[in-house]
Amino acid sequence: MSLDLEILAPTDRPVLLGISSQDVHDYAAGVLDQMGYKVHTASGHDEFLDRFSRVQYELILLEDTFAGSPADQNESLKTLQLMPMAQRRHATVLLLSDTLTSLDSMTAFEKSVHATVNRNDLDKLMLIVQQVVNDNTLFLNTYRDVQRNIAQGKR
Repeated sequence: MSLDLEILAPTDRPVLLGISSQDVHDYAAGVLDQMGYKVHTASGHDEFLDRFSRVQYELILLEDTFAGSPADQNESLKTLQLMPMAQRRHATVLLLSDTLTSLDSMTAFEKSVHATVNRNDLDKLMLIVQQVVNDNTLFLNTYRDVQRNIAQGKR
């Protein structure tokens, strides 16, 4: 597996896409690019997990059937679900599906993601991303303030 090297600036907002359907990938990448995200794409589970371990992605958009996996055997999703929260807290994770209801909080909780997005609601992707990222930012605001103060030597 060969990764293209890319330098990320501190102001970049990286997003990782794990989407196998080319038309859905292209649409989502276009929307996220319009929103100011720097889009990275994984072609399979190994590349997805390798990229996730190397970059602190702000946003993850993962298809439940990514890389031809049945939804209940998605290796990338399973790995994220089992990962300690401290390792994935930096990313807002959205799960794209043909069968799940968009923004169903209980399903998102069950799947250990921040939100679910039904493929039929892709036309609302920009609004969904804005809402979910804002909710996550608000929820983790105090945690991030404390973390930043500790890093700066403040108490």
